[in-house]
Amino acid sequence: MKKNFPFAALLLSASPYVLAQAQAEASAVAPAAAAQTAAAADATPDDIQKVVIVSTGSRGAQRTLVDTPVPIDIIGARDLGKTGQATLDKSLQFRVPSFNTVQTPVNDATSLLDPYEIRNMGPSRVLILVNGKRKNSSALIYTQTSPGRGESGADISAIPVDAIKRIEVLRDGASAQYGSDAIAGVVNIILKDNAEGGSVTARGGITHESDGKMGGLSLNQGLPLGGDRGFFNYTLDVSKVGLSNRPGKVDGRGEASDFGADLNSQVLPFLATHPDAGNINGSPETRSAKAEFNTRFDLSDTTSLYANAAYVNKKVNSFANYRTPYWRPTDYGLLHPAGSTYVGYVPTFVGTLDDYNATGGSKFLVGDWNADVSLTYGGNKQGYAVGNSVNRGMQEDYLNHVITTPSPTSFDAGGVKFSHWVLNGDISKQLNQDVNFYAGTELRHENYETIAGDAASYYGSGADSYAGNAPVNSFGSSRSNYGAYAGATWDISPAFLIDATGRYEKYTDFGSAFVWKTSTRYKLSEQVTLRASASTGFRAPSLAQIYTQKAQYSFVPGKGILVSGLVNNVSTAASALQVPKLKAEKSNNITLGLGFKPDNNTSITIDYYNIKVKDRIVLSTEIKPICNRDDFTGPTADADYDACVAASPLDQQLGKANIVSASFFVNALTSRTEGIDYVASRKNIPFADGKVTLNLSGNVSLKNERDGAVNNPGLIASANQSVLNATTEALMFTSRPKFKTILGADWDYKKLNLSLNNTVFGPTHFRNAGMDDNLEVAFKSKVVTDFAVTYALTPSTTLSFNINNMLNTTPSWHFNARNAKGQAILDSKVVDPASGMTPVEAQSNLVTFNGRYSMVTYDGSQFSQLGRTFAASLNYRF
Repeated sequence: MKKNFPFAALLLSASPYVLAQAQAEASAVAPAAAAQTAAAADATPDDIQKVVIVSTGSRGAQRTLVDTPVPIDIIGARDLGKTGQATLDKSLQFRVPSFNTVQTPVNDATSLLDPYEIRNMGPSRVLILVNGKRKNSSALIYTQTSPGRGESGADISAIPVDAIKRIEVLRDGASAQYGSDAIAGVVNIILKDNAEGGSVTARGGITHESDGKMGGLSLNQGLPLGGDRGFFNYTLDVSKVGLSNRPGKVDGRGEASDFGADLNSQVLPFLATHPDAGNINGSPETRSAKAEFNTRFDLSDTTSLYANAAYVNKKVNSFANYRTPYWRPTDYGLLHPAGSTYVGYVPTFVGTLDDYNATGGSKFLVGDWNADVSLTYGGNKQGYAVGNSVNRGMQEDYLNHVITTPSPTSFDAGGVKFSHWVLNGDISKQLNQDVNFYAGTELRHENYETIAGDAASYYGSGADSYAGNAPVNSFGSSRSNYGAYAGATWDISPAFLIDATGRYEKYTDFGSAFVWKTSTRYKLSEQVTLRASASTGFRAPSLAQIYTQKAQYSFVPGKGILVSGLVNNVSTAASALQVPKLKAEKSNNITLGLGFKPDNNTSITIDYYNIKVKDRIVLSTEIKPICNRDDFTGPTADADYDACVAASPLDQQLGKANIVSASFFVNALTSRTEGIDYVASRKNIPFADGKVTLNLSGNVSLKNERDGAVNNPGLIASANQSVLNATTEALMFTSRPKFKTILGADWDYKKLNLSLNNTVFGPTHFRNAGMDDNLEVAFKSKVVTDFAVTYALTPSTTLSFNINNMLNTTPSWHFNARNAKGQAILDSKVVDPASGMTPVEAQSNLVTFNGRYSMVTYDGSQFSQLGRTFAASLNYRF
């Protein structure tokens, strides 16, 4: 007879909204029997017990949440749904204080996956797991001037929320347990495993501007396999989110200055009918279809088979900046109807994404050893298409009879693709009552490919708004790595626990790494617990960082083929600039924590963290020659220019390699991140014949900055240039909130649940490109208030209504003076006679593209600009 493992769940101190609708897995074998209960997502607080078993944070025996020596947040499916957010990443934004993400104002390829991060450390330093197995990374690497620039992460927005049982967020370095990328933390997505019942959910929503209409339908169902021997749980989800547009009013003076147009005859007449200059920015139209399943089958009391798989297809329609008639004087008659007045054009960008992952494995006993063997395959493929645009250089060459083919108006710009195979083998054994030993190995093979676009997309300077991938920049790459780890947990006494792990990794392309971690927990009493951890970690440079290339190759008479743009790390151009081969980032992590639980309804935790990352990889600024021929005039211009080049080793090397300008990935710096996470919860407070739960949680960044000098290659340093500028440094360290606080209250009354949550987004600071060095853009702290109502219409039907950002709070910013010169700029009322603008007006136009991005600037803000949104859902359980 199989043992039925108990339903285990909790509302404890790991998160402000810890909803533990989890089932305890008492051993590594025969876990399917644990799924015999109804869907955990529908549990009420009264159903929830006081113990939850977590699998994240240690590779040994699973432990209750209160026994873990590291900070872990548990977010249940019910609570994710209560956020009213359309995707998983946005739900986590309002549930985990140290988790941040926001939609970028400038979309194109970035619109397929918004950058996210834990503890303000970038998307590359968060490891995503699905049922404890590594999820594939996205193929996209961010090259825009937005948070996450130069990095990539797994697409968690691709996972249907209705397939999730709970999420375990480990807020600690874990490279020793899980390998590369787990520097800032780990997000482990646990899929639903109920063997009976299910639900259908219909969702809808809209913004206060009556745009951004959202609709969705999902089905989740659990089926038994072999009686009580297993389960098959599947989820289907389709959704569409309409376009939301939040353009600003464009300043004609800035337009005239930037485009060399006449203010009165060209700019103002157009802006009179198009005050936003035709620009479309905010949130793009997105359609997605998702499918996921999770299954397990017990062959015997000691052996089980398991598998899970997911697939998502996503299509995003966004827009480039509108090409006004004084910016692009003609479309060559290709876009506007014959006989009509030309008023410019707006190029479209259509991105398609396919993300897929599948795992199959077995858990079994080998003697007294628990064993787990699995194979995972996953991938992410993206395709880019440009519409309503022109390749201007191609059309000019056609009109000048250089070529015989005119420019098309739509382009296949190519794409990118990433995939991996992961083979895992893990064993563990309870050596005695106090010691649990564990060990394992991982083999991983990765492939990355840049896919070429059609010839018209990259001809000359490429399609207007987004140049396609040229064949010379499009190729495949791959690598393999092997890893092995071992460790043990030792309960020295009922109060004192130590967990220690060591790991060795070997990569075929850059070398090896050894990392370790030790963590401990000590119970001073039943009410007070101390915990601490120390570890080293690493992050291997991604294949995209090593091989991505977006270089332009142009023939210039007398000079041959000249190179500009992004060159890959192993290219001859990078070698000419003395850029070293990329190596792994290495980290040192320390955490110290205190837990206080005076009674069963109250809990408080506070955790301090300190993370140092050495050899952090960044996408460099553009390196250019010091000497510009156009700067030299007069009869000795040629001689003076030659003398300038002779005195500059950088210019000489750039000239030999025919490089006009270049950016690249490089191990550029050491960073230091330091902060505090805190959580307080009080539940079961009697109120009006119901019960109230109060939660307070937050993250405070004490330090997030570069530690020491920038590691510039010698040739670049000799020219007093740097691979890191103020814009990139601000995006890395100050573009996320200095602090974030979530204060919430839940009231359960009979069939009704009311939830009021306030999220405080702290200040952020940017140094936008081209802005005066004596100024910075500072976003103010703001509070976003969300309200949710859930009512049980029948025992099987629930209606929910959300007002997110109910006070319609939007980002707001101002200039800060960094010194006396900056203050003088802010104080000056002098109008420049050429532009007609004061210094502050000129700077404001610069960071907002003359007002197009007036609310969030060109680099983005710390939370969404969409304002108040409404959402409703109807859930039927069967």
